[in-house]
Amino acid sequence: MAKQLVQFGREVKQEAQKVTWPSRKETTTTTFVVFLMVVFFSLLLMFADWMISSGVEFILGFGH
Repeated sequence: MAKQLVQFGREVKQEAQKVTWPSRKETTTTTFVVFLMVVFFSLLLMFADWMISSGVEFILGFGH
């Protein structure tokens, strides 16, 4: 059992050495793109919600 754990630890170390981390520029760019997409889709869903609620209010006669 101990041999298997030691072997597992060695394999984990070998695999961890293969990991390539993104550069600071890549991380910043990706974070910015994700932020923009979140804002864009939030606005899109807000607009869709407004359109649907306005349509329902119009159909049911709840509007002003």
